Amino acid sequence: MKITRITIYQVDMPLTEPYCLSGGRLKFEKLDSTFVRIDTDEGISGWGEGCPWGHTYLPAHGPGIRAGIETLAPALIGQDPRSLEHVNRVMDVQLPGHPYVKAPIDMACWDILGKASNLPLWQLMGGEEAAPVLVNSSISTGTPEEMLTLIDRAAQNGYTVHSAKVGGTDIGLDIDRIEAISEGLPKGHKVTFDVNRAWQPAVAVEVLNSVKARDWVEQPCETLDQCAHVAARVSNPIMLDECLHTFGDHLQAWKHGACEGVKVKPNRVGGLTKARQIRDFGVSVGWQMHVEDVGGSALADTAAIHLAASTPEANRLASWLCHYHLDVDPVPGQGARNVRGVAVPPSLPGLGVTPEEGALGDAVAVFGG
Repeated sequence: MKITRITIYQVDMPLTEPYCLSGGRLKFEKLDSTFVRIDTDEGISGWGEGCPWGHTYLPAHGPGIRAGIETLAPALIGQDPRSLEHVNRVMDVQLPGHPYVKAPIDMACWDILGKASNLPLWQLMGGEEAAPVLVNSSISTGTPEEMLTLIDRAAQNGYTVHSAKVGGTDIGLDIDRIEAISEGLPKGHKVTFDVNRAWQPAVAVEVLNSVKARDWVEQPCETLDQCAHVAARVSNPIMLDECLHTFGDHLQAWKHGACEGVKVKPNRVGGLTKARQIRDFGVSVGWQMHVEDVGGSALADTAAIHLAASTPEANRLASWLCHYHLDVDPVPGQGARNVRGVAVPPSLPGLGVTPEEGALGDAVAVFGG
């Protein structure tokens, strides 16, 4: 089997309402998503999606994906998409770094492998069943009262796990947010306080040693070294996210004892192949993990849910679904959806999500025959 054609689509996806994180420092209103279709000489096609969360959240942006694929495409035409590690090595030689560019290509290759083997991705990734995965709500920064209102609204839709965005310039207000939310959670619910790297180490130590709450705290500072400094001085379990881009970063986090858990995001680390490698390492060292993507439609969300469902339950926390924040749905009715707080991956061969003809508009680029 050989790759014969790579087709690229660009889709603007407005959010249903503006979204703020990092204490309101970062604000988002629209996402720029790239959909990739890979065709083969055996008539099997696969789909992938790459969608950065804006261009200020991580070193990634929508136009960069499309420019990067233009660079990679000549080396990918003629390769066997089922040889996942080989395809990734080819991409890494042709374009060092830029993992977010490679993620939709890798996803589409996984989709082809699943269809060729007549197996769903969750099974190819080691899962015993299409396990239900808890869905994590995402609570935008606001006053304690506003954030508790959003949590109550999420609870009415079945969510029992929440990610509350904190990390403002007002230390007292952050302390109030954390205490109010931790105390005001519905019975049996859990919360992670996501700082999105907004605090300096001294602020993180001050805030977390001032609160009674002992819930998870995510990415308190910008760098791995700063987060490790904080982790050694507080009692809250630390979750790392934005400072982890490669397997080597995850290895260093473990060596430094910088966290008790990590976010595993295929688009951030280069695709499902590398995300699975990181997931397996996390299982081996006893981490707990949120497996989810950076952004995107139900297509990208579903790919991450396949990986999450194949993760041992003891190591699996909840997964966030970006598509519930979007005002458009390019794959209506398909894929992993929130049903009373859980999402289940499809058991169709491959990814189990196929955009309908014309749903993505006209192609912006075609490479190959």
